[in-house]
Amino acid sequence: MPSILWQPILHGFILTTRPKQSAALYEMIFEDGVSPLLKYARAQAANVRRLLPHTKVGIAMSYSSPLIPEAIEEMLQAGVNDLTIIPLYPQYSGTTVGSVFDDVMAFFRRSDKIIDLRFISSFYDHPKYIDYYAEKNAQAVKEHAVDTLNFSYHGIPASYVTDGDRYPDECTETTRLIMEKLAVEIPHLQTYQSKFGPNEWLTPATDATMKALPEQKSKKILVIAPGFVADCLETIEELTQENKGYFLEAGGTDFYYLPPFNDDQALAEIFVDLLNK
Repeated sequence: MPSILWQPILHGFILTTRPKQSAALYEMIFEDGVSPLLKYARAQAANVRRLLPHTKVGIAMSYSSPLIPEAIEEMLQAGVNDLTIIPLYPQYSGTTVGSVFDDVMAFFRRSDKIIDLRFISSFYDHPKYIDYYAEKNAQAVKEHAVDTLNFSYHGIPASYVTDGDRYPDECTETTRLIMEKLAVEIPHLQTYQSKFGPNEWLTPATDATMKALPEQKSKKILVIAPGFVADCLETIEELTQENKGYFLEAGGTDFYYLPPFNDDQALAEIFVDLLNK
C-alpha cells in the first residue's frame, strides 16, 4: 500500500489496540520470560551443533532479539566467511522467507564484507520433513480414531498470490505429500488461519471450518499445522484454545492437535541435510 493509506491504519488502529492485546496473549505462553519460538530455536541450534560440532551455528529473529543484523555480525566477528541462512518456514512466501532475505541483503548492502552466502528458500518437500508428519499423523489417527484431518497453514492476503506468491501451491503440495506417504483413507481438509484486517485472505478459513465441521458429521478431528516448525501463539492460543473452542461449541466431541517439531532432533537432521546438499 502507499504510505498515505497504511499510516492512518497503523497509527489510528493497530498501534492503539494491537500491542496491548498481543502482550496479554504472549504473556500466557512465555516461560520465565522466554517465548516458545526462542526456546525451541535455541534447542534446535544446540541439536545442530551436536551433529556438526565444527560448524558455527547461530539463531536470529525477525522482530525480537537476537535480530538478524546482530546475529550476522556475530558470525562475521567469529571469522565466518561461508554462511547459509535457513529461514524456519517450510513453505516459501514473500511475507516470511522473502522478508528474511530482504533483511539479510540489507545487512550486506551496508557492509564492506563479502562472503560466500547461501539461502534456503523452502524445505516443504524434504523427504525427512514429509516422513516426520506422515509418521506422527499415522500414530495419532490410530491412537485417537479421528474421522477428519485438518491441515491448518498460516494465511496470507489473497492479493499476494495474485501478484505471484507461490505460498499456497507449496502448502497444497505439502498436504498432498504427507497424505500420500500416510497412505490412510481418511477425509482431510486444508485451511488457513490468522487472518488480520479487512482484506481478502486465503480460504477456507480455519475458524470458519471448525464451526462448520460438526454439522458435516465430523465430530473427531486431528489438526496439524505443518507450516510451523515450533509451537507459538498461532498454535498454542489460536489453534488449541480458540479454534478448539469453536469446534466443541459447534457440536464436535474430540479435538486433537499434533505438535510440530519443537525441540525434536529430527528437524536438526533436516537442517544438516540442507547444509550438505
